[in-house]
Amino acid sequence: MNSNNKLQKLSILIIAFVCFSYSYAQKPTNLIKAQIALGINSPSQSGFVEGFQAQSVNFPTVNLGVQYMFKPQLGGKLDFGFNRFSSDDNSLDFKTNYTRINAQLVYDPTVSIGFLPPQIGLVTHAGPGYSFIKPLGEFGNNKTSYLNLMAGLEVHYALSQYMSLYTDVSYIAGFGSDFDTITDGFGSFNGNLLTITFGITFSLSGCQYC
Repeated sequence: MNSNNKLQKLSILIIAFVCFSYSYAQKPTNLIKAQIALGINSPSQSGFVEGFQAQSVNFPTVNLGVQYMFKPQLGGKLDFGFNRFSSDDNSLDFKTNYTRINAQLVYDPTVSIGFLPPQIGLVTHAGPGYSFIKPLGEFGNNKTSYLNLMAGLEVHYALSQYMSLYTDVSYIAGFGSDFDTITDGFGSFNGNLLTITFGITFSLSGCQYC
């Protein structure tokens, strides 16, 4: 009887230790996140050759990203963006696809800001990337690509500990060289881009059913 009691106590201790270890090993819900967003863009007019001018507001902008937090307030993310802009009424007719990929540092100052409501969070991000420009239609051969530097601010509204709605305002500075000839510039773009998107971010860690 005494040996049975010892065995039961030992079993309880082992089960408790396993449960504690398992729960401790679970990744927090903010460790790895995915982001999906849709919005608008506005290219700088200085990025076009003479005779070409884009609309000040264009649709769509699509952003997809995966974020990993090294520390509670510091992390990194790899994200992809697709943008399209078109000519305005005073320009020669064109449409251009602007695609980018960026590796960015992420900083979350929310904990340091005491006056924000519990559901609201702020995230800043910045980092280098590469832009790919592809004019459509008859100017399709005038492709170009160049380095960029992106920076932005996200405002999050938490729906749960696993998911939030957010809006992001970002500025992408392009480092493209001037076009060699006017012909190479038709429909192409080597300037800066402002984007405003609205989307959803959800946890890929710490949640069995996410």
